[in-house]
Amino acid sequence: MSPKKEMRESATSGASTGKKSGGFTDEERAAMRERAQELKAEAARADGESAVLARIAEMPEPDRSMAARLHEIIKASAPTLAPKTWYGMPAYANREGKVVCFFQSAHKFGARYATLGFSDAARLDEGAMWPTAFALKELTAEEEARISALVKKAVS
Repeated sequence: MSPKKEMRESATSGASTGKKSGGFTDEERAAMRERAQELKAEAARADGESAVLARIAEMPEPDRSMAARLHEIIKASAPTLAPKTWYGMPAYANREGKVVCFFQSAHKFGARYATLGFSDAARLDEGAMWPTAFALKELTAEEEARISALVKKAVS
């Protein structure tokens, strides 16, 4: 008998694994369900990032450059956050799907500055009062460092 045929027969008969003919163990079925969930989450993350990048590309300058740089900073500072759109703007959600931080375009809202905001899912608590939104006119190295620290703290 050929080695391939032996493997097929062994796999279907369960002779070497102790399983019932053609069936999977409870552990194997659980592992397959977990892998399916992982693949679904990866696809959702990729779709979310594509949607965020598309929204950023639609923004006029200087919002587009600022949003693109914030996207890089947030991804580097908190790789566990998943990009998604929220009210048509770039946002970043935790594993439970709750938005932790978001960007608001100055142009879209007719404001004189863009906004980086944090939701109640962000862990920025400091005493009885703390800021949850920041006006952005431009991003310098100093602001980038501060944003990175805030995002890290928000997911800690």
